Amino acid sequence: MSNHAEDAKFTLKVLLDKQKTKVLFAEVDSDFADVLISFMALPLGSIVKILKKHYGEEALVLGSLTTLYDGLSNLDSEHFRTDGCKEILLNPKSSFGAECRKLKLDISDTQPTEYFICGNLLKYDCEGHNLLLRCSSVYYDTATCFCQRIMKRKADENDEYSSRAATDGGVFTLKTTSFIISDDLQIFPNTKGLFQTLGDFAISDVDLVEPINMTFGFSEIMDLLKGSLFSRTPLSDIILKKRSHVEFVSTSSESEQEILSRNLEKEETSNSKKMVLKVVLQKSTNKILFAQSDEGFVDFLCSLLAIPLGGAECLLDGKTRFKSINNIYRSIADIHYKYLVHGVRMKDRLMKPKLPHGYITKNLILPITEEDYSRSVKFSREQGEYMRGSKMYKITDDLTVTPLCMTAIISDLKELKIPLSDIKELELEIRSDEALRILRASLTSTSALSNALINDSMLNKQCM
Repeated sequence: MSNHAEDAKFTLKVLLDKQKTKVLFAEVDSDFADVLISFMALPLGSIVKILKKHYGEEALVLGSLTTLYDGLSNLDSEHFRTDGCKEILLNPKSSFGAECRKLKLDISDTQPTEYFICGNLLKYDCEGHNLLLRCSSVYYDTATCFCQRIMKRKADENDEYSSRAATDGGVFTLKTTSFIISDDLQIFPNTKGLFQTLGDFAISDVDLVEPINMTFGFSEIMDLLKGSLFSRTPLSDIILKKRSHVEFVSTSSESEQEILSRNLEKEETSNSKKMVLKVVLQKSTNKILFAQSDEGFVDFLCSLLAIPLGGAECLLDGKTRFKSINNIYRSIADIHYKYLVHGVRMKDRLMKPKLPHGYITKNLILPITEEDYSRSVKFSREQGEYMRGSKMYKITDDLTVTPLCMTAIISDLKELKIPLSDIKELELEIRSDEALRILRASLTSTSALSNALINDSMLNKQCM
């Protein structure tokens, strides 16, 4: 959160129905629209972190991501490959970090971007000075320049200055554009005219509506982030102080399969890539009690925390179970690029966001990419390795990760009064479609493994 976040205020021109039971729409400036769009840039782990920081014990649980985050937080540093691994997972960086720091109100808690820079650049003693060679990466180890000298991490002072400076061009949207936002967070430029706008919201009599002005500050923006995840009517919940209840979009298994199939068509990685996951299933409930795996599957789970919300929308074809978030993502797709800063390039970045360099695991099974870096820079750490090797881990249904301990498992079975006759062990193949199912289930379910993996087709594919 930026230093001036507590002081930033937005004025919304809101139209209510006459009975004041719901918000019809709000008219906002580009600063507010930019903040709303910035939700797409937030890594999933950052959302867990900032919700916990703001709401404390009252923070709503974000599917299995909250317990995944908490479990990694509770692991001793000795389980991670380097000291920096744990920090970059619990404080994930966004590829939109520079943009977020330019927002009128930045809730992302991002820090200035650090680059690996060759110390000889300033001395003009390295050929890289002609290329302005620098590399942004989440790696905490050292990097080696093509001149064979060690590169050191350094904050970009120019980037930090520009991030604090006011800009006439806006951040994501053009400064001169105003927007209409519906109760369920559909966004569109305020260019349609009076009658078409009223018609879009089925308003036929102005005596049945009431305009008011509302001020949003940091707390209201945090409530909006929470509402975008858990409510279909977040503006009404905040403005009319209605008590919201958690409400997700339900989708059929057929539509989910269509989503997965379309994304598999986009996948550039080999279909041969897979992991084998050993799960213990309770037969009477058909639920996974826990899974056991080496560091490979845990590295995959770790990488979920780095995926931005817009990236999850992209991977799931804009059909997560967050209705309001789906609407923001689809609105970005529908907004003409002329209303966006940098036009088509910004639209592409928002619709298909990349991870910062260093987050993707070496056994990539999700069709997502990361930012490029100079091929003349070499890192000592292997790609996307978070956990130390040669160790087994226990992963519960809600994605809590702990070191595997047989005596603890036996104690849990005894406490839950689950006899050995009621459990069976399965080996399941985890490929791209299963990885997408786990991602989707982790967003809203506290039984992510069972919801993602226990179905007829998956059981038929179990390792023999």
